[in-house]
Order: sequence, then structure tokens, then C-alpha cells
Amino acid sequence: MSAKMMKMLLAIDQGTTSSRAILFDARARPRASHSVPLQQVYPASGWVEHDPAEIWRGVVRCVRAVLKGVPPGRVAGLGVTNQRETSLIWDARTGKPLANAIVWQDRRGAARCAALRAQGWEPKIARKTGLRLDPYFSATKLEWLLKTIKGAKARAQRGEVLFGTIDTWLIWKLTGGAVHATDVTNASRTMLFNLKRRDWDDELLALFGVPRAMLPKVQDSVADYGVTTLFGAPIPILGVAGDQQAASFGQACFQPGDVKATYGTGCFALVNTGKTIAKSHSRLLTTALAGHDHAIEGSIFIAGAVVQWLRDELGVIKSAAGSETLASGARPLQGLYFVPAFTGLGAPYWDADARGAILGLTRDAGAAEIARAALDAVCYQTRDLLEAMKADMARARIRLRELKVDGGMVANDGFCQRLADLTGLAVARPRVTETTALGAALLAGLGAGIFQDTAQIARHWALDQRFTPRMKPAQRDSLYAGWLAAVRRIRS
Repeated sequence: MSAKMMKMLLAIDQGTTSSRAILFDARARPRASHSVPLQQVYPASGWVEHDPAEIWRGVVRCVRAVLKGVPPGRVAGLGVTNQRETSLIWDARTGKPLANAIVWQDRRGAARCAALRAQGWEPKIARKTGLRLDPYFSATKLEWLLKTIKGAKARAQRGEVLFGTIDTWLIWKLTGGAVHATDVTNASRTMLFNLKRRDWDDELLALFGVPRAMLPKVQDSVADYGVTTLFGAPIPILGVAGDQQAASFGQACFQPGDVKATYGTGCFALVNTGKTIAKSHSRLLTTALAGHDHAIEGSIFIAGAVVQWLRDELGVIKSAAGSETLASGARPLQGLYFVPAFTGLGAPYWDADARGAILGLTRDAGAAEIARAALDAVCYQTRDLLEAMKADMARARIRLRELKVDGGMVANDGFCQRLADLTGLAVARPRVTETTALGAALLAGLGAGIFQDTAQIARHWALDQRFTPRMKPAQRDSLYAGWLAAVRRIRS
């Protein structure tokens, strides 16, 4: 075995409900993995927070677990991927967070967004950032922190308080405060970043009252992010990307028209549009990919979270895996729909005030039927995104060939088949479904010279199973029409 093959790649995947570290070999095969859960904090209705100290402790614990027994110096590079838009500020000298991190799901900025929309800001923000005016993104979270924490803005103007999304926080901690940086994919999700100029936008910084002095340096996804010496030997941090862009990279979505969907707490689908910064006419988002490509993206706020709700709030299942077992026994009831708008509706509706509902309940509907409706809701929401993407891609004469899927939910064959049936698109599940961490490792591998280019990386992608639609188109469209009617009934 060559010296190059002996090298390993380490990925940190800091997500919404857990932190994970995975060690990959030079053939992009996972060799060790460890994860720890992350507690959700709900201070008020529609508010969601994380404890940054808990995030850091969990990441360190995971990294130490996967590096146990690994000879010092064998790790060629570290890649970091993270829950996007989640925002925090901390003391530049002590490293102490000034408050909990505000999670991407948090809706406390909804009123501010509504006010800015009424003032006519949304078209300009969309032109500059590719994003819609929504509390989902970092800008209103950061604005709220600076307004709420006494003295924070004045200190930030002097460079005494720093801002970051979770990638920036981890890089800063890993390097002992030596590096304050983010990558272009995470920056593109803040609603403060000008996609065309690839820099922070001064007009938007002024609008949201954000001092430039507190912002991280923006770098490419493959770049020098410093060195961590916390784990026994120096490890260079060479790759960084937001979780969905990392998953797109791990799924080898390198050509225009390549589309992937990741099913975690939410569901996020991206279609590669190449070098073109394509404008969506279907209420989707334009965002940066790793490298210099761009994508159109659609976001579903609630996917795997609806399974957690079945488990934790209703108690009808004991584990997430039990959802499909329960749903498989459901009677084929007509007109039963579950719209899980627990924190509003994401793309293509963008309705922050919508709330969830189960519609069409009859006396013979029970736990199995509700579980089936919950899983089907994820499939219908995916079709919402795919229909919007198809409309946008038709303008560029690009066709979506198949849907590459990853994330915890896709380990379930029944869910994948139902997804193909209800969307009408073939579903391709890769052999390595932890594609978010894989993407981070591959980016680090490019930085370390283990991989030469994306063509070499694409050859490592391997299919586990392809699910093709079995449902007749007329039945599929009839069921989808019922879903659209259910959504209309719960819209604000």
C-alpha cells in the first residue's frame, strides 16, 4: 500500500440534532464514526437555540473517539461541514459566546422580514444574495443579537465581538482563535453576501446594522483554514462547506442538472446550474456550491423532524426506524393528509406563519394512518421542490434525470420507493449515505492532494440501489392534487 493510500481524511459534521466525526480512507470509504446528540432549546414559541459550548464539547468528543488508535500524522486533512444559517456571536478575546446560537429553524425574525418586505426590500435582497427575505437566514438573527445584547454592537464595531455560523465557530475553536473565516457556501446563506461580487455587501450590512469588523474572512471551500493541534498531532483544516453543499459534493453533483436531496431534520434539494448564477422564477433560492458553481435550492423545514414528533410527542413509535413498520400497516384512506408546518412552510411557499395540521381524519384513522400520512408529507414536499426546479430548469433546457438521496431517512427502502412513486422520478441511493461528512472529507482530500480533481472524485460515487416509480401517473397526480389542496387550507 502506498504512502498516499495510508493517509486518512477526517470530517466533522455538526448538524441540527447531533454532532458527528467520520474518518475516511484515501478511497473515500468510512473507517470510523462517532456521534453525540445535541439538545434543542425552545425559549419561546417559534424560537430554537443551541448551546455553543455543548456543540464544541460534542465535536471534540467525536473527534477523539474516531482518532483513537490512529497513529499521529496519518490524517492528511480535516473537513468541516455544518448546519447552515445558525448564528452566534462571541467575545474575541475570551472566546465566550454572548448568548446561545440561534438555529436556522428559528422564526423570531419573521416580523422584521415582513416589515422589510412591506418597504420593498425583497427584490433587491434577492438580486444581491439569491435568497428570499426570510428569518431562516442569518441576517435577522444577527441583527436581533446585536440589538438585544447590551453593548454588543459597539463592541462589534471595535472588533471585540465576532460573528460566525457554526463552521466559523468550530474553525475558531479548533485553531485556538487564530483563524476567523468561513467559506463561500456558508456566507451565501447569511443574506449579507453578494453572490456576484463574492463579498459581504455593504448596503445589506447597513440595513441590518452589522459591523464589517465582526465578520469572518470568506474563502473558497478548498483553502487553508489553519491547523488544529488539539488531537495529538497537527491536522490542517483544508475543506469547509455548509451541510447541503457538502452533501451535493459527496453525491458527485458536478454537472448542470445533477440534483440531490438530503433528508435530515429538514429536507434540502439542490440542482447544479454550473457557473451561471441562475435566478429562480419559482420561489426557490440561488446559492453557491463548493468551487465556483452555483445551484438552485429548495428547503423543506420539516422532514425527519416529523418522525421525531411521532416518537417524542405522540409516542406511537419507539424509534425513528419504527415509523415505516407502523406506516406499512396503514389502510389506504382517501383524503388523509398531514401538513407538518411546525415552523412555517419553506420553499416554494415561504409562509412563516403557516402551522401544521392533519386533515381528512375519519373514525377509522389511527396511528398507522397518521404515520403513513407523515412520511407521505415528506414525499409531497419533495415533489413541490422538484416541480419548481423543473420549471426553472426548463428555461435553461436542463432536465432532471434522477434524484440522488441521502440522510437518515433514506436507509428505509419503503420510504425511498414511496418517494419515487409520489414524485415520479427515479431515486438513487448511494452506497455511502453519510454524504455530508463524505463531501467535507473529499474537499479536504482535494486540499491535501489526495484527489486531483472532481472527475477523480466522481469515480468514487457508488450506487447502492435505484428505486423506479411504480405508481400510475394518474394516481400520483390525483394524490398530489389532494396535497396541494391541504396546503392551501393551512396557509396564513
